[in-house]
Amino acid sequence: MFRKIGATAMLLAAASSVHAATCESLSALSLPNTTITTSQAVAPGAFTPPVAARGRGGNLFANLPSFCRVAATLKPSSDSDIKVEVWLPSDGWNGKLQAVGNGGWAGVISYAAMATALRAGYATVSTDTGHSSPGGMFALGHPEKLIDYAYRSEHEMTVTAKAVVRAFFGNAPAKSYFNGCSTGGRQALVEATKYPDDFDGIIAGAAANPKTHLDAWRLWAATLAIGNDEARIPAEKHPMIHQAVLAQCDALDGVKDGLIENPARCHFDPAPIVCKGADPSTSSGSPRAESRGDSAECLTPKQAAAAKALMGPAKTPAGREIFPGYAPGSELGWAFLLGGKEPYSNPLEDYKYVVFNDPDWDWRTFDLERDLAASEKATPGLLTAVSQDLSAFTKHGGKLLMYHGWTDQQIPPLSSVNYYRKVAPKSAQDSVRLFMVPGMNHCAGGEGPNTFDMVSPLEQWVEHNQPPTRIVASHLTAGKVDRTRPLCAYPQVARYKGAGDINDAESFVCAK
Repeated sequence: MFRKIGATAMLLAAASSVHAATCESLSALSLPNTTITTSQAVAPGAFTPPVAARGRGGNLFANLPSFCRVAATLKPSSDSDIKVEVWLPSDGWNGKLQAVGNGGWAGVISYAAMATALRAGYATVSTDTGHSSPGGMFALGHPEKLIDYAYRSEHEMTVTAKAVVRAFFGNAPAKSYFNGCSTGGRQALVEATKYPDDFDGIIAGAAANPKTHLDAWRLWAATLAIGNDEARIPAEKHPMIHQAVLAQCDALDGVKDGLIENPARCHFDPAPIVCKGADPSTSSGSPRAESRGDSAECLTPKQAAAAKALMGPAKTPAGREIFPGYAPGSELGWAFLLGGKEPYSNPLEDYKYVVFNDPDWDWRTFDLERDLAASEKATPGLLTAVSQDLSAFTKHGGKLLMYHGWTDQQIPPLSSVNYYRKVAPKSAQDSVRLFMVPGMNHCAGGEGPNTFDMVSPLEQWVEHNQPPTRIVASHLTAGKVDRTRPLCAYPQVARYKGAGDINDAESFVCAK
């Protein structure tokens, strides 16, 4: 049986093998505020990324197919210096564009994510967000560069990529997608709300939103658990806390499997692991701590109070909730933010170089209410809360697919739940889905099923109007799958059927 093929599909099929321009000729492409710096054909397996992008365990790019590599510098303002790369498949283009997001303060092209998109047949694009230095120091005295980082670079990157795709293949991409996590998750939400026509489908993982409030929470947690010697919880105690949390909450979902399916139902009480006979005035660092009941197998009363506080939201003295806290089950990752003598560099640099313009600012002076207000004042419309108005995006059929790991050690996962709850009822149609991932850390890793494909379900949703309800995720040990589990569209969760292998996704159903 023959199937009727539309004009657009035929054009894209032709474009996959016949190009309107050679790769080298793209160097002469004239675009507003754009300078093409590189336009070269790359043979299969011949791409050599910068050292910082090569990763461990061999060359991550050795199996790339041939492609046309276009690098450009964009200058939408007098102080802009936005680097972008567009990769165009030499053969087998699927007719689509996939833009990929960044992490942290960016400063680098996301080569690994581009490679994944290219292998799947996409034309793909990434940006360094307007600077090439690590950390947030680039923003000091450079307000235009901060605008580039906050939102402008992603939009300018997208406009440029579509123009390059059209020049090379002879037609624009049939569909355009954005795929990002962490800072890339925030970029995704900004694109959906600020530039709703840029993409047809958007994946927003573990969005760092709003960054003002997230960084305030990070420093609040640091002052609580690093700046206070008596409340500091040594990293060697984190596994003990984790086991205590599992003992109280693992079975809430009907099966003991080392995972908390829905941590929002877990209300952890640290009382059972408080050291017997502990002196509340004795810190764990005291030479006499052991004689007073403190050990690696228990918490002092002040450490227990800190643990309980970290699992709750940061609040001002007046009771205003600023940002949710760690989800129960995330304890094995607490050392990322709280394992050193100084706070995590990302929020520290935010306050030094963006909020106070003072490289010598002392984080020990941090006051949640006062300094959050200063942060919001310093970055209005930049790093503050992303708009919840998705109407323009959904009006043209745009779909937003969100996900977040429940054991995220960098961005408390309830932040994504809170955003979803606010935007979902406002959507003109069923255009937003959220998938919470039990046991997954920040964007990847963790004890739970943390390997999954969000791109294919989004394609089915955008291109065939099939909204995702269940996405199977896997956990691998030594490269072998040892557990699968369905991820369910929020507010549904995976529930054990009562029979079958607890490490097999088919033994679970999605239900509220």
